[in-house]
Amino acid sequence: MAAVNVTAKGLLFDLDGVLISSIDSATRCWRRWAAMYDVPDAANFVLPHGRPARDIVIMLRPDIDPDEGLRVIEDMEMEDTGDIQVLPGVRELLACLPPERWTIVTSCTRRLLDARLKAAGLPEPDKLITSDMVTRGKPDPEPYLRGAEALGFAPEDCIVVEDAVSGVMAGVAAGCPVLAVLSSTPRIELKAATWIARSLAPVKVVADADGLHLTIPLARKN
Repeated sequence: MAAVNVTAKGLLFDLDGVLISSIDSATRCWRRWAAMYDVPDAANFVLPHGRPARDIVIMLRPDIDPDEGLRVIEDMEMEDTGDIQVLPGVRELLACLPPERWTIVTSCTRRLLDARLKAAGLPEPDKLITSDMVTRGKPDPEPYLRGAEALGFAPEDCIVVEDAVSGVMAGVAAGCPVLAVLSSTPRIELKAATWIARSLAPVKVVADADGLHLTIPLARKN
């Protein structure tokens, strides 16, 4: 398997689909929400992965108060965390990273992020970016620009780690190199990423005074 060796000053991780998987919970909750709000074909609603929940509320029911709709879906998701899973290689990778060199940039709100990290048993970074901290969510570059700023590095010195099209677009637009993992989205849809890996399990990181040195085994093209 081909691999690349790259150096960065910081890593900007998406949450769901990169560090954890909460897709089953999210699907259950959004379908309940859609039925509650009389969205057509609610039982078959397919969640647009990687988009802020408030944007989805507005997309589905532009006539309701988006803040109230967001509160309802968040309450549902915070109560439904029993089958959240940490994705392969994540604990080992995070253990190799100095706390000042990584953060999470997510389309979750802060309270939902806290609930999911607690359920997963993962550490919370000192500085992070959630959807309620930005004006424009992914695919806009603002979240990842804010993430790089929070770490104190230039965007081009930070690697974005993503699994969704909207997140890859946000990272690219922010000027960051992007590592996409194939946990939720077909490879062909992630072709804008700088590198594509099957998962974080084989990714190795060594930290020193100069930064982070990554070895990334690349996913084979099918």
